[in-house]
Amino acid sequence: MDFTAASLMPKVRRQKLPEALLRHLLERVRQREISDGQIVLLAQWLDTNPEVPQGKWFKKFSGMIICGEGELIKIFLQPGQLPTGEEVK
Repeated sequence: MDFTAASLMPKVRRQKLPEALLRHLLERVRQREISDGQIVLLAQWLDTNPEVPQGKWFKKFSGMIICGEGELIKIFLQPGQLPTGEEVK
């Protein structure tokens, strides 16, 4: 079989998130006052079934930055906060 690097990249998990992680993400949305519009942009991006790196990564939106590791989104940052990992376009 021929495996390429792209075929080994995970997709963002949208179901069956660990409960503690889901609570953490919801709390960050509230604390950082992330708008409904930004959540809609996130949902639209997730609808594309994006591939992400195995390790740490981040995706910039106009009013927030999401950071993840592998298939999981782990945190929401505000613009101006510094993410770590590989940027996903």
